[in-house]
Amino acid sequence: MVQETDLKPNLVHRAKAVRKVLVVDDSKSLRTTLSRMLMTGGYDVREASSGHKALQLCHEDPPDLVLSDWMMPGLSGLEFCEEFRKMHRDGYGYFILLTSKSDKQDMARGFDAGADDFLTKPVNSGELRARITAAERVVRMERELTEKNRMIRTTLDELQSIHDSINGDLIEARRLQQSLVRDRQRDFGGAEVSLMLHSCGHVGGDLVGMFPINMSEIGIYGIDVSGHGISSALMTARLAGYLSAHTPEQNIAIVAGQGGDFLARCPRETVAILNELILGEIETEHYFTLLLAIANIVTGDITFVQAGHPSPIVQRASGAVEIVGDGGFPVGLLNRASYRSETVRLAPGDRFLIHSDGITESRRPDGRMLSEVGLSAAMQDARDLRGLVCLETLVCRMTDFTGSTRFEDDVSAVLLEFRGRSGMS
Repeated sequence: MVQETDLKPNLVHRAKAVRKVLVVDDSKSLRTTLSRMLMTGGYDVREASSGHKALQLCHEDPPDLVLSDWMMPGLSGLEFCEEFRKMHRDGYGYFILLTSKSDKQDMARGFDAGADDFLTKPVNSGELRARITAAERVVRMERELTEKNRMIRTTLDELQSIHDSINGDLIEARRLQQSLVRDRQRDFGGAEVSLMLHSCGHVGGDLVGMFPINMSEIGIYGIDVSGHGISSALMTARLAGYLSAHTPEQNIAIVAGQGGDFLARCPRETVAILNELILGEIETEHYFTLLLAIANIVTGDITFVQAGHPSPIVQRASGAVEIVGDGGFPVGLLNRASYRSETVRLAPGDRFLIHSDGITESRRPDGRMLSEVGLSAAMQDARDLRGLVCLETLVCRMTDFTGSTRFEDDVSAVLLEFRGRSGMS
């Protein structure tokens, strides 16, 4: 028997998370009574007289809620519940067992089979209302969670698509940035120049380069733009145009001489011009450090200006190392900043190294930096190595020192090795 008192009004006014209900019982009178009460409450109700018939109906149109008797001939309510849980369905189906059993072990068996709740016979309308309320709450939460998960999956898919697109653009940007350093090694006759550039990300803010000026002079430089990533890389591309190796007319480190020859501008004047360009014409929050050197490959004289960049290293043919330069202001920080040129002379067999702070400031896990001392020691160890082999050996030294092949900062260097021949070949 089922008492119907006060059941109808509560079901009528309840928001429906559960719409489709399946009532399963071999007693037609109980099925009819429960169905009438549920339909009065606004539910779409179907009936089944056995577990096998109920399974068929569940396959045809999965219900939101099942009210099933435990004791039925053929397939019992417990066995039906187990089969119900094996079915594939989009949403959760709530399962209530109708039983006269009250033993705790029996209830444990029901939960193990997949039941969510129990109603004892005879069914009380108030208890039925409470159980349906619980079912409504669980099904609603499950659907909300499913929808949120769907939205998360959709968002993640969209983010992955955006990430893949950005990653593809960054890979292409890396190729373009690396193309700025087209020639990694070049023999100028009186000297050989090698370039090394490793970005800590897809793209970076370091740039190295070289450019011929005339038969006896060449320019080399190392740049480190503040920050990392795309905006810094765009800045390096702009600066590469100012120090072009292919169009000397556009290179601000070169001036036209009489008779169509090109001459080197004094490095300190070149850096001062760059400083005014950055502060006056280019709208950017970036600044950069720069070491620009003009090398005479006949005499071995190197005139350089150090604008906040790490001090260059001169390594003599004997292997002895000298750190030269005294700093200077970065470019793009101070209006009308003044810069000073310095000159060192190389003898045949000597070499001149420009490097970024990504090398000297590389750290071990305990925080200790490689420093200029460590770089000088690495140069002494590599005194018999030449060109790109020497530069990549320095990178290996960093890897051994830090214990990682991934660096926290961009790593770049320019190595000029002086031979002392008579001009450019």
